[in-house]
Amino acid sequence: MITIRDLTMDDAPAVQRIYSGASVRFTHDRPFTAQEARARVAKALEVARQIPRPRWDFGIVAGRDVVGVTALRLRQPGLGTLSYILREDTWGKGYATEAAKQVVEFAFTTADLERLEAKHHPENPASGRVLAKAGFQCVRTSNLHAIDGVMVPYPVYELRRS
Repeated sequence: MITIRDLTMDDAPAVQRIYSGASVRFTHDRPFTAQEARARVAKALEVARQIPRPRWDFGIVAGRDVVGVTALRLRQPGLGTLSYILREDTWGKGYATEAAKQVVEFAFTTADLERLEAKHHPENPASGRVLAKAGFQCVRTSNLHAIDGVMVPYPVYELRRS
């Protein structure tokens, strides 16, 4: 069982652990420093004060441990994007799926969105399974620059409010 909650500055050490190891293989390609983790959390807190709020950053909490971060970003009226990252030692426990489901519920109720999108690196099929279990359907691919600058066809998923 996990919960999601707003990040706090006390979460910076956990965020640094999350953005490390294999977890960053398809994102930043290198671990966060302590300073980068603090900056990531500080930016989340700054954005949370904006009205209207363009983004929600949640810690994914298992017990008392922040094991991941998930974000909901507003892209245009009615459309948001979902992202998530988990600490490598917590993979395979259903935490990402449960967090995604909770963000979907939040997006369609509290944020009053009509549609969500998410994508994943094609070499990370586990992330696609997370999205499918949360109700998303793969609708297309989008060629994006990977970390090394090469164009990669990312699967793009969509979920509409029913």
